[in-house]
Amino acid sequence: MAEMFEENDDRLPVFLINGFLEAGKTQFLKFTMDQAYFQTDGTTLLVVCEEGEEEYEDRFLAGNKTVAVYMEKPEEMTKETLAELGKQYNPERILIEWNGMWPQDQLELPDEWFLNQQITIIDTSTLDLYIQNLRPLMGTMLRNTELVICNRADGIPEEKLGNYYLSLKAMAQNAELVFEGKEGEIRGDFNIELPYDLKQDYIEIVPENYAIFYVDSMDRPQKYDGKTVEFTGQVLKPGKLAAGSFILGRQVMTCCAADTQYMGLLCRYKSADSIRNEAWIRVKAEIRCENAPEYGAEGPVLYIRSAVLTGPIEEIATFS
Repeated sequence: MAEMFEENDDRLPVFLINGFLEAGKTQFLKFTMDQAYFQTDGTTLLVVCEEGEEEYEDRFLAGNKTVAVYMEKPEEMTKETLAELGKQYNPERILIEWNGMWPQDQLELPDEWFLNQQITIIDTSTLDLYIQNLRPLMGTMLRNTELVICNRADGIPEEKLGNYYLSLKAMAQNAELVFEGKEGEIRGDFNIELPYDLKQDYIEIVPENYAIFYVDSMDRPQKYDGKTVEFTGQVLKPGKLAAGSFILGRQVMTCCAADTQYMGLLCRYKSADSIRNEAWIRVKAEIRCENAPEYGAEGPVLYIRSAVLTGPIEEIATFS
């Protein structure tokens, strides 16, 4: 999650807008810069990493006290170059329109700057192409994103939007996802199609469905409140958990083999001390949607009724 700007922070806030070519980044930035809430007294430095059909006109930039600098190659986006631009223009804030084909995980900000907010713009009409062919690049773009705006979502079936939602949420777990039509209307009618039936009180989560179960239960814990689930996972016991608690989950590949991480759910179990760290167990548990300190927010807490030692699941969980 990006750092949030505080009044006493002397560093310069950076607003990073990313997405692939012609996704609508420039249009989004121009709309935002024109809004009263986004006006500022000082200079705004706009770093543009690719030029599409939409342009920043000189009159528009002058009217918004903005200086635009264009970068043609990722090698130009060095920490030193950005620091020099800061000295040259003395901005109050920085906007970066990022090129989606550049490896974003290589971006380094000067020490005097900090990432205040990151927003990803996606053209929903071409999303299939990027999910199938450029998933690793999408993973780095989405990892620290706070808001994902999927525009041009007109005419896309509810089921497909639901599948897109799960795919994007896997890569941007802490982000808010919004689907918009061409007039900016919000599409909230999409249907998330799960490989198990949430209408049932008891749900068995087979190994190939764990990744989807994890993402959906973390994103919509209210839907799982009171449900009984059964699945196999690996126990982790971080040092600061309350007594009678542990985390149960699996290694999950979010976008590519290089981006694999352990994803687990908070469990309460009276016999937790009897289970060793990193053990594999099969549990039957009731999910309660609670405001848990370990999550720092509302989330699914598993109250375990039974736990049986098992062998490990060798396969890494995926969303396919």
